[in-house]
Amino acid sequence: MPRLVAAFPKYRKHRASGQAVVTIHGRDHYLGPHGTSASKAFYDRLIAEWLTQGRRSHAPPVEQTTVVMLCARYLQFATGYYLKDGKCTGTVPAIKAAMKYLRAWYGRTPAADFGPLALKALRQQMVDDGLSRSYVNDHVARIKRIFKWGVSEQLVPPATYQGLASVQGLLRGRTTAPENPPILPVDDAIVEATLPFMPEVVADMVRLQRLTGMRPAEVCIVRPGDVDRSGEVWLYRPASHKTEHHGRERVVFLGTEAQAVLLKYLARDDRTNCFRPCDSMAKVLAAKHAARVTPLSCGNKPGSNRVRRPKKQPGDVYEVDAYRRAIARACDRAFPHPRLSAIPRKQLTSEDSAALRAWQSAHRWAPNRLRHTFATTVRKQFGLEAAQVALGHSSAVVSQIYAERDLAKGVQVAQAIG
Repeated sequence: MPRLVAAFPKYRKHRASGQAVVTIHGRDHYLGPHGTSASKAFYDRLIAEWLTQGRRSHAPPVEQTTVVMLCARYLQFATGYYLKDGKCTGTVPAIKAAMKYLRAWYGRTPAADFGPLALKALRQQMVDDGLSRSYVNDHVARIKRIFKWGVSEQLVPPATYQGLASVQGLLRGRTTAPENPPILPVDDAIVEATLPFMPEVVADMVRLQRLTGMRPAEVCIVRPGDVDRSGEVWLYRPASHKTEHHGRERVVFLGTEAQAVLLKYLARDDRTNCFRPCDSMAKVLAAKHAARVTPLSCGNKPGSNRVRRPKKQPGDVYEVDAYRRAIARACDRAFPHPRLSAIPRKQLTSEDSAALRAWQSAHRWAPNRLRHTFATTVRKQFGLEAAQVALGHSSAVVSQIYAERDLAKGVQVAQAIG
């Protein structure tokens, strides 16, 4: 019979000594006289520790734990912990990016020997690689978190994490690391110029987000059953949102214009997403068919030139990245390069390709900028507290990051006082 490697360790009697014993991963643990409450309590404790460690054997001695072993254990923990709606969040790729430096430089080093100087050396390498100051600080914080978790799992001595905690983040103006440019609102004229080049469904998503200040992830998952239409102002409560793990409620307020945008997508099941890539693709194909010049008796008929088993089909919900890419493609069509856009990509030189990428980067806008535009407008007309409520922030300090200050008020004060 095959060996049951996943079998639950049993409490049993060692006949030669009369003691209770349990075998965990090939190692016998003697628990005391068989049948006593003390031996059973000892057994329960060992099994609880074994289950806590994911049915692994006890952690190796701290002096035997290398940085690679610590990273592997933490990554396994992170992929099971940072989950949302059954998928890994963006935290996991960020952890992998920080681990890339950690394993490349200190992979074979005992985790207990990784100290503040080693962390500072890694930090300087990140700066030399051109990472921004905030991104470097985020990576350093993730590395500290890895070792903090290692302390809780008895893989790293507490003194190691205490030493790493003493390393401060890079300060603005005190480092050569570049600063990320602030995310600014996008002008309404630019949005209006881009809308005609978007699919109808994506264009309505942009209009709804611009009117409500939703996060991109929130506009992607709107469902009829999540919208309370009982009042004059509709209330949309997303099924999932950024701060739900903190126990906070998110309410999006839909006024008359936002209701008009959303209304045509509500005639469906309560649990069906309003904005779906499959619907968008169907509308695009229908528009192409309506513009067809070739008679149906000639050429390809609708559906005849499809791939039988495509690797990817339009789904039932927009991913945030897909939403962002759809807007980027519309920007490229709305603001083409005056010379390079008409040239096929394969014919571009490396210098032309770099110039085209720079042009497109300067003329693209991302959906999160619509949230900044909404925040700035609300703060200017109704104040910071109103912006905090509309954006769903728990603190007005966070709302200040999204809402640009109204400099006109400062000008008025200076004109009045002199």
